[in-house]
Amino acid sequence: MNFLAHIYLSGDNDLIKIGNFMADGIRGKHFEHLPGDVQKGIVLHRGIDTFTDAHPVFRESTKRLHDHYHHYAGVIVDVFYDHFLAKNWGKYSDQDLADFAKRFYQSLHDNYEILTDRTKHMLPYMEKYNWLFSYQTIEGIERILTQMDRRTKNESKMGLSVAELRLFYDEFEKEFTVFFEDVRAYSSQKLGSL
Repeated sequence: MNFLAHIYLSGDNDLIKIGNFMADGIRGKHFEHLPGDVQKGIVLHRGIDTFTDAHPVFRESTKRLHDHYHHYAGVIVDVFYDHFLAKNWGKYSDQDLADFAKRFYQSLHDNYEILTDRTKHMLPYMEKYNWLFSYQTIEGIERILTQMDRRTKNESKMGLSVAELRLFYDEFEKEFTVFFEDVRAYSSQKLGSL
């Protein structure tokens, strides 16, 4: 799961959303100084990642990409799945996606002092290109994947993976739909136990 799904799966608590969003840049237990709900978001994020990596449907999606993108296949599928969440947003939320994104960006500004340096650096770009909203279109996904590819010094070739998205669009969407019901149930249960 990529940014949009992680934020969505955090429920309505802004601090849990922020923790879940920042979690990739936090190693080990280097988060015990953060507010309790942010810590819960980090723990939730790690649980979602473990659940996702082991899920047979997610693995089916990554297998389709593995020959060309190797260990980046999972990262690419995370972004593809965010596309299908954004595209079908009305099925999963009563809140407009543009409003959801705007509210999340505002919550990052409202809690700026607790953000990691990585998140503070990312925030202007995230807002400028409205990442969360841009996932709705294939062009938006392509831009995100190309930016991610630059961070690997173009080693990953992730920007090219949109060709597979177009070619196997229906298959990826069906897999997302099945997987997302399972990860929603898992996240809800995990949140209740934190």
